[in-house]
Amino acid sequence: MSSLPALTNFFNAYHQAYQEQLNECPRFFAKGEHSDCILDEVNLTQDEPVQWVSVIRDEAGNFDNLNQALKISLHTDIDALYGHYFSGPLMFDSSWGQGEILQVWNQNDFECLQQNIIGHLMMKKKLKQPLTWFIGVFDENDTMITVNNDDGSVWIEKPGEVQSTCLADSLNDFISQLTPRVSPAKTYHELEEAMEGAADHPGIWQRFKSMYQHLRESLRGR
Repeated sequence: MSSLPALTNFFNAYHQAYQEQLNECPRFFAKGEHSDCILDEVNLTQDEPVQWVSVIRDEAGNFDNLNQALKISLHTDIDALYGHYFSGPLMFDSSWGQGEILQVWNQNDFECLQQNIIGHLMMKKKLKQPLTWFIGVFDENDTMITVNNDDGSVWIEKPGEVQSTCLADSLNDFISQLTPRVSPAKTYHELEEAMEGAADHPGIWQRFKSMYQHLRESLRGR
């Protein structure tokens, strides 16, 4: 079980909100990707969203390989957030605006997440900035939600810049302030068309790729 009680509570509230408003579970465009959290795989295609419910992984994932490869110590909350469940993305409302919390769909997704976090950490080192790791995005301005690796506090961050606004002293405190947002599954087709090449993962990864594409352009010549 995750060491983030607020995450478990949010999962419960999230599924309850969908049942109360839509009388069904959340839906996600899985793009053919299997997950243990899928309720019915009959429509496991790129064109039909599947219903899902968060499930505890049979074997917890961790980021020990990143710690060893990069010779750092990631805050333990990263294992609690990403290593214990398979789940679709979590949409939320908050006093800071609407957004989305990243979750892991399957084991391949977990490995993809690790590679993206490696890239983010290496970028922070290159820019000689404090280490952070991302947990989601806000809908407006494509700003990331990141965790300060030193103390576990949660902040707003723009790619290439240092964290700008502190949202909570801990990840557990941050999640406890979110309210589930019931919304239809998104295809992200517009973002795919705006980006070069085919998308290799549905959903929130498109947002990160788009942001980092702009970052890479801004870093050229530095």
